[in-house]
Amino acid sequence: MFTGIVEVVGIIKQKKVQSDTVDFFISVPAFFYPLSIGESISMNGVCLTVTHLDIDGQTIQVTAVPETLRLTNLGFLKEQSLVNLERSLTLQSRLGGHIAQGHVDGVGEIIQLEADGARALNMTVRIPKILSKYIIQKGYIAVDGMSLTITDVGDDYFSVTLIPHTQEVTVLSRYQCGSKVNVEVDMVGKYIEKLVGATS
Repeated sequence: MFTGIVEVVGIIKQKKVQSDTVDFFISVPAFFYPLSIGESISMNGVCLTVTHLDIDGQTIQVTAVPETLRLTNLGFLKEQSLVNLERSLTLQSRLGGHIAQGHVDGVGEIIQLEADGARALNMTVRIPKILSKYIIQKGYIAVDGMSLTITDVGDDYFSVTLIPHTQEVTVLSRYQCGSKVNVEVDMVGKYIEKLVGATS
């Protein structure tokens, strides 16, 4: 489980294709440790397992399997790409964002980026229509692992406003119209749908 509060931006130092899987070697700052092999981390909102650590070189390794590559934007990443990283939630952690699983529901496309005043930024993302029923105004959504508040929603899009801090400490600086982003809706809506369907 994750909160959607990005801890650090990592850099893909190597992308190694192994048959139908991809190994990512990610450079991270020293303060992102301690980590251990087998631990879950969120990379651009995708829950992945740390498979190797090079603490001296400050590099971690994760592997994306075919299902992950089909359902997320990880296949679009290249060497030198920036990625949002977050360690998994502990029982002692503050829940600063919302509860996210790191299980991406779909890939969205940024269709608008525009300034809102001097420092804020409005972003609109086109999504698969099937996801819109789980998205409500002022609700939560995770975009590339960032917990954001929804300002507007339509049949095939949602909008969020990004504060200056989020712009500075995440991969947002690399976004442009046409960028593909991982989207995870608030899981509470999916559980309610399942329960209502089971009792109706």
